[in-house]
Amino acid sequence: MILFNRLTVILVFMMLCVCGLGRLPAAQIDDVSIEAVQTCIDKGIAFFHSINTQGGYVYYVTVDLKQRWGESVADAETIEVQSPGTPAVGMTFLTAYRVTGKADHLNAARHAASALIRGQNALGGWDHTIRFNRPKARRVSFDDDQTQGAIRFLMALDQAIDDVPLTQAIDKALAMMIKAQLDHGGWPHMYPPGGSYHDYATFNDQGINDCIRVMMDAVRYYDESEYRESLNRVGRFLMISQLPPPQSGWAQQYNEYLQPAWARDFEPPAVCPAVTVNNLVTLMDLYDATHQTLYLKPIPGALRWLEQSRMPNGRWARFVEMGTGEALYYDRDRIRVDSMAQLHIERRTGYGYQTDLSNRIEQIQQRFDSIRHKEAGPARQHSEEASAQMISRVRAIINAQDEQGRWITRNDRYKRYINGVRWNGEYETQDRISSAVFNQNMRLLCAFLECQSK
Repeated sequence: MILFNRLTVILVFMMLCVCGLGRLPAAQIDDVSIEAVQTCIDKGIAFFHSINTQGGYVYYVTVDLKQRWGESVADAETIEVQSPGTPAVGMTFLTAYRVTGKADHLNAARHAASALIRGQNALGGWDHTIRFNRPKARRVSFDDDQTQGAIRFLMALDQAIDDVPLTQAIDKALAMMIKAQLDHGGWPHMYPPGGSYHDYATFNDQGINDCIRVMMDAVRYYDESEYRESLNRVGRFLMISQLPPPQSGWAQQYNEYLQPAWARDFEPPAVCPAVTVNNLVTLMDLYDATHQTLYLKPIPGALRWLEQSRMPNGRWARFVEMGTGEALYYDRDRIRVDSMAQLHIERRTGYGYQTDLSNRIEQIQQRFDSIRHKEAGPARQHSEEASAQMISRVRAIINAQDEQGRWITRNDRYKRYINGVRWNGEYETQDRISSAVFNQNMRLLCAFLECQSK
């Protein structure tokens, strides 16, 4: 089975970089024809569009389509806004249209957009789900690329079609983004304010980073002064929220005084390596978009701190105590423990307290060095081995698709929850169809076609 994993993401990126240098070596693709890839894309989109719910999607469905899951079990009137749900699937359809020019793919993207427009609330944004049989949410969520992903997809579709409801939805959403932006330039976890940690500027799960991506796209597509000003404000926030040396990283949340702050009971104020890595990528993205060298200034100090904060096991703690540099582990109810082994299994397996960031840090260092020396990034260097790996992946994707256009994850293992009971290690297993697998497979196939059209 072609699984959704980091390797697939990396391969898509590598494929696009190699494409900048021309077609892939003919000797490597003799048994992977363009026609076979196009057929695979067409079948995949036709099937996946057929399982929509009023244009929208969840995360998983069973093969018989009788059970559906998003963040939790979903009924027949619910779709997910959070990736890999509706905006992500819609963007996959749109990507396929851009590569193939086929109207069916564009129509599928329009159908996904119509679901999001129907679910847009009075504030101009979205919560993580749309429930067509219930009143719309009265809050906007910037968690997990929910509202941001919806806006980016709608703006991208707006470049392909002329549609009044689509334009109105985008205008309403961008106006909300500007209104929700905090005085210091960041964005909260939720909007409008509710008197809790949701009001804090939040980098966790790339909340602010995804808001920056929205504004970068808005500037690129529409070039309005209010969007440029919003981008400048959040760029300044990214600079001033960096913590002082020697711990020159970033926290997950900041209060109105720019102090690292508590969020959930297991999320203490701390310096956060993963957040720091995300912010370094965003700083270089801002530099690429604006050519302002000030966005490069925080990078060396942050890279030094990341190197110094690596744990003896080669990984990085999610939370590093300010001052001592010790790893912090909190269970629910703000119970501090000394190690991951002392955490309840529900937290230990359900939250990333430790992460291997070595590959991402290496990529950041290489990109930063390339920017400083004004060289083409190392990812653009042609690699026969990388090309062969990507072509092998495309071949496997085609072979794994069944006659109906499905990619089925066999014996998919997932957590079994009982309402009102803390999860204690129980799992279920069954065959499922995954939106994440569909998105990643389709985007790799589309990247292959784009390469071959060079």
